[in-house]
Amino acid sequence: MPSVSTEASTTVDAVSTASASTPASARVASASPASASSASAAASASAASASDSRMTPGGPGYRRMSLALFLAGVATFALLYSTQALLPLVSGDFGVTSSAASWTVSAATGALALFVLPMSALSERFGRRAVMTASLAVAVSVGLLVPFAPNLGTLVALRAVQGAALAGLPASATAYLAEEVRPKALITAIGLFVAGNSVGGMSGRVITGWVAQEWGWRAAVGAIGAVAVACAVAFRLLLPAPRHFTPGSLRPRVLARTVRDHLSNPLLRRLYAIGALFMTVFGGVYTVIGYRLTDAPFSLPQGIVGSIFLVYLVGTVSASTAGKLVARLGRRGTLYLAGGTTASGLLLSLADALPLVLLGLVLITGGFFAGHAAASSAVSHTAKHGRAQASALYQSAYYVGSSAGSTIGAVAFHAGGWSGTVGVGLLAVLGVVTITVAGSRAARVEARRGAVAVR
Repeated sequence: MPSVSTEASTTVDAVSTASASTPASARVASASPASASSASAAASASAASASDSRMTPGGPGYRRMSLALFLAGVATFALLYSTQALLPLVSGDFGVTSSAASWTVSAATGALALFVLPMSALSERFGRRAVMTASLAVAVSVGLLVPFAPNLGTLVALRAVQGAALAGLPASATAYLAEEVRPKALITAIGLFVAGNSVGGMSGRVITGWVAQEWGWRAAVGAIGAVAVACAVAFRLLLPAPRHFTPGSLRPRVLARTVRDHLSNPLLRRLYAIGALFMTVFGGVYTVIGYRLTDAPFSLPQGIVGSIFLVYLVGTVSASTAGKLVARLGRRGTLYLAGGTTASGLLLSLADALPLVLLGLVLITGGFFAGHAAASSAVSHTAKHGRAQASALYQSAYYVGSSAGSTIGAVAFHAGGWSGTVGVGLLAVLGVVTITVAGSRAARVEARRGAVAVR
């Protein structure tokens, strides 16, 4: 094959010749400006990395921080959904329908959605650790009162207070991680926090299922309150003091401007909608699944129904490995995979064979937690200021989705059985895919504009 002569190859040959006949000191002096610039940039990056005191896997404080926030996630989900697996028993005790009993879940998640933004503003002023500690303290205190609710109205009110208190955890935790952990380790750290959520959701439902079978739903929620107290104490003892937090302002105008900036960002809006839709599926499925499994043709006892929630372990794995998925498939690719997995699980769960229903729950759980971890970490990465507010808006949308899913899923089940709940979930997954496709198109348009501008 004939050789191809190019300007680049000529330059390389010239440099090679000069290198052979020039002393080392002269070679350094005659290095090209581009090479010198690259070396300088590399040296600057290396120096910046060495001087970055934020935490990184294997570094000081990282394990304590990971365990502390993992336990906070356990306490949050265990408390927030403590009545979800017990809804058939709550219905029987108070003589109410599944739709009415579902408000013990919807009130908690709805209050969290309402208060997460104000709580994030408090964390900007008083610090992430202080707000998370106070939130857990109030939530576990209310959790110890829940077993003594004399009627459904009181129970719903206590659950609303509990949800409002827990609002200080999610946004503050992700903001703490964004400030205290190096960017390359951020998605892994957030994945561990989300994994704690999945363990909390699983353990809460399993514990309540078996305890309720022996001693009733009141003893079950009391047991969850005791577990949450232990998690809260360990969290406060383990979490390292923040080193990179800078207090912000509580002025309403500043908060409103920050919120407006985030809501004007198309990517953040899409991520908020995706979080809400994923949680609509999850909230609806797990609010209603207890009713389905205790009814014919399954007729399972409460303890076994509670043990079904061991499938949350799949969510623990998928959330903690979301970083690898995003690295391999990209954020949008991960969201497509998560949506397809969730939809497949919904369709499988329509079968009247218990193994297929369980496999469906595994796919729904794995898909949901992978999608949630990918979307929530993208919010923290995208927001360049007011990270607590950016995360709070995501959490607000997320728990609005949970509240809507719990209520709409229960209504659909009451009207059309399990297929009605599955229909609601499939519509929500379709929304996730549609929004992700729109994001892909927007990214291509933006790339073409950038290419034209470069020309």
